[in-house]
Order: sequence, then structure tokens, then C-alpha cells
Amino acid sequence: MHLRVVLRILGQLLMLYSVTMLPPVAVSVYYGDGQAPAFVEAFGIILAVGLFAWIPARGDQRELRLRDGFLIAAVFWLGLGTFSAAPLLLAPTPEMSVVDAFFEAVSGLTTTGSTVLLGLDTLPKSILYYRAQLHWLGGMGIIVLAVAILPMLGVGGMQLYRSETPGPMKDSKLTPRITETAKALWLIYLGLTILCVLSYWYAGMTLFDAICHGFSTVATGGFANYDASIGWFNSPLIEGIAIAFMMLGGISFTLHFVAWRSRGLRTYWRDPEFRAFVLILIAVTLVGTAVLAASGHYPTVGESARHAAFHFVSFMTTTGFTATGFDQWPGALPLTLILVSFIGGCFGSTSGGMKVVRWLLLYNQGIREVKRLVHPAAEIPVRLGRSVVSQRVVDSVWGFCVVYIFLFGVMLLVLVGSGLDQVTAFSALASSINNMGPGLGQVVATFTDVNDMAKWVCILAMIFGRLEVFTLLVLFSPTFWRSYGYRWQATVRAGSAGAGLSGGTIVRHFSITFGHRVWNGQPGGGSRGDGTSPLSTMRFRPPASTWGTADSSASV
Repeated sequence: MHLRVVLRILGQLLMLYSVTMLPPVAVSVYYGDGQAPAFVEAFGIILAVGLFAWIPARGDQRELRLRDGFLIAAVFWLGLGTFSAAPLLLAPTPEMSVVDAFFEAVSGLTTTGSTVLLGLDTLPKSILYYRAQLHWLGGMGIIVLAVAILPMLGVGGMQLYRSETPGPMKDSKLTPRITETAKALWLIYLGLTILCVLSYWYAGMTLFDAICHGFSTVATGGFANYDASIGWFNSPLIEGIAIAFMMLGGISFTLHFVAWRSRGLRTYWRDPEFRAFVLILIAVTLVGTAVLAASGHYPTVGESARHAAFHFVSFMTTTGFTATGFDQWPGALPLTLILVSFIGGCFGSTSGGMKVVRWLLLYNQGIREVKRLVHPAAEIPVRLGRSVVSQRVVDSVWGFCVVYIFLFGVMLLVLVGSGLDQVTAFSALASSINNMGPGLGQVVATFTDVNDMAKWVCILAMIFGRLEVFTLLVLFSPTFWRSYGYRWQATVRAGSAGAGLSGGTIVRHFSITFGHRVWNGQPGGGSRGDGTSPLSTMRFRPPASTWGTADSSASV
């Protein structure tokens, strides 16, 4: 593992991230809310730490390995939560403890949207903007943003992009170069954000509210400027705009790119994950509307449909906006809202949850097992649309789900053990690991009354959810930190058999990596390089009749 390379990249990323402290300074100065010094200090701290990490390793230009990418992704997200909490701790308003500031910052960056703050209506404008900005930067992944810029600094990016977007189809690329892919995704992301902001502004929001809620909506985050969330506006038009852009944020940005490039909308419906996403939303909305209308919870069927559609889209896309007291809905509807967040949005979107494509593959795998009971000898592939899915992908999905459930169970036991009631513990953990926001019980609107131990568990769950479990979990694996093995190098010199180890002309170089049992040779002239001794002896000897003598060395 190239730790100096990792240190250099982390330093560059932190220096880049320090610049994001400046827009809140401008907002603070414009509104005169007195919070500017906190953001200036945070800018200086993050920049200094970035320089301190980068300067000692700035000359190391080696290529990143896959393990380096995973380490950078995990450490950078953990570090971002720490440094993003700095302005919240330094700001005179609101007064926050360390755990509360860290919780709020991580919730913003992971687009979870859970909050520990009360009285949002009266908070300084710069703090409200900063929370929305955290959502927007975290929406598509700050590392993907950096991949579009770091190549200019001489840094490759495929490993970073791969570790930032784990999933069944993570190896597919939109364009031949990862830099172009990242730029294309962010142009689409920026375009949707601008369109959302303008739509909110047209619908009656102030420009400031439109910007903040536009950031939160497209990022499927959920931070709002008011305690009542979107319900503060009490506007069917604003709720309709929110539904549209929450769905756009929950759809794969790969599809957005392909649809934009092909100038057609048929691309969407041809995608099996998109079809499943839309059909599930329609189904749960119809059920919710029927239950609300039958119970008379709202005076008209139209109002029942309005609130059912808004909340089911909000929860399934893991945005977490609310427009009414959903926890007071009849029957099992409040729990259903929490459960649909486990489905989540499409892979490659800004949504959290387990992703629709994984549920599709699990369903198709279940159908295959039923068919195998009837036809045990049949070779029945798992399909996604018209494509046959490899067994490796299916195994990966099963592994993800098992680990997801195991982590959920362990953390749920810790939350209940910390003193939370079972409803609050389950919904708080579901809200955190699915990056969704609101819950039930004590966490319907805020996590203020949750104990500190439970908050730390929820913070860890948010990061696990954002990095889709394995990117962070792999750091706890002994295999990740294990050395690659022994590397044996041999230099062959021309000469007569039995000659000494000096003299002659170097005509061939060999290297053997014992940890993976790989042997490489670079032939010179027209001769063969097939002379090897058993790996257990850790020796290399070319045929005497062909090469003569060999200088050898071994290194770990």
C-alpha cells in the first residue's frame, strides 16, 4: 500500500474542500448574521491540515492501487465529517456540543437529513445555507467531484471512482475516460439543481429558500429552513415540484446522461430498474391514498393522494422532506414509510437505501430457486431485463444484504441497550443507515433528545450507508492490510555456464511475486524465459545452456 500517495491525495482533497467554507462567509456578510469569523477560521484550519498532509508527500507520484482508493474514500469521508463540524462548533449561534456538531455535519454530507437542531426558522442564514451546501456536495460524492479536477494535478482516478460507487454494476462507465464521466455527471447534477431552484423560486419561495431547498431536493438530502419542513409553505405547487425533482434525484444519473445524449426519453423505460422504481412508487402511493381516504384522515380523496404521493416519494428516495404529521397516519402507514426507505432509489442516484437493482436481483434469484425445485437439473440464469447477470454479481448482492442485515441487527441492539425504546431505536437506525432523515417515536422531527451514545451509533450508520457498507468495512479486514507477499527479482547476464556472479552483459530481467504465484519475464533477443525452480525454494535459475549466470535478490 502506498501510504505516502494516500497522504498526498488526502492533503489535496482537504485543500480543495477548504474552499467550500468561503460561500457561507459571503452569505454571512450579505445578511450580517455575525457568523463569518467561524467559517474563516474553519477555512484556515482545513487548509493548514491539508498542506501539512500534502507537503511531505508531494513528490510521490506513484499510481494509486485499488486498496489505496478504498482507504482514501473511507478516511476522507470520516475526515470530512470532522472538519465539516468545525464551523458549527466555532459559530456563536447555535451552541452545539462536539457530538451534535459532528452528527449535523455527517448527516449533511451523507445526505441523511436528520438534525439535532430546533428553531430552524430563526437560525442565522449562513448556517442554513451551510447545511444545504453540505447536502449538495455530498449528493453525488465529493470524491467524484475531485476526480474531475485531480487529473490536472497528475492523479489517476479510476480506483477512487470505483470505491466511491460500489454496487452491482460499478465497472460500467459512461465515457471512455473517468474524468469525462465525472464531469458529465456533475454537469447534469448542476443543471438539475439550477432548474429546481428556478422552479421553487417561480412557485413562490424566496431566492434564498429556493437555493437551499433546491440543494436539498436534488441531493435527496432533506434539510429544510423551517421546523415544519416543506409543510411550512403549505403549497401543492411546491410539493409537486419537490416530488418531480426528488424522483429525478432518485433515478440513476447514468440514465440521465444516456437520455440526454440520445435526445430521447425511451431510454428510461427500457431500463428494468427504472420501471421497478416507478411501479413500486405508484403501488405504495395508491395503497397509501386508499388507506388515508378510507379512514377519513383527510377531508378529500385529492388531499389524501397529495400527501400520500409526497411522503412516499420523499421516503423512498430517502430525501426525508415532510409536509404533515405522517406519524399520526392510521394503521401501518407510518411503518410502511420507514420500510420503503430500505428499497431506496436507483443505483447511481443520490438516494440511499439498498437500491432497487439489488431488490430486483434478489427477487429474480428467488424466482430461479423456485424453478429449480421443479427442474433441479435445469440451467436457469438470473436476468436483469434482457441481460444475463453473472453469478459473481449475484453473490456480491447476497453478500451485501447479509452484511447489511447483520450490521443493522448489531447496531439496533446497541441503540436499545443505550436506553431508546424499540420504535425509536428501529426507526432512528433505519433513518441513518438508509440516509433518509426522519423516524418515529422520539426522532420524528429531531434527534435532539437522543443520548450521545445513540448519536455516535447513528453517525457510524450514516457513513456505512453512504459508502454502501463494504467500502468502510473492508478497512477492518486483515486481508486489506496484509502484504502482497514476496517479490523475487533476477537479473540474467550473458556468459558461460558456471561463471561467477559478476561481469557479462545484462540481457534479461525477471520478477516473481510469491504471494500471488505470478512469474513475469521480459525476453531479450529471441531466447526463451521458461526456466523456474519450485516457488517453495525461493530461487530462480535459468537453463545453463541458454543463459549462463544470474544475479538474484529478494525483497518484501
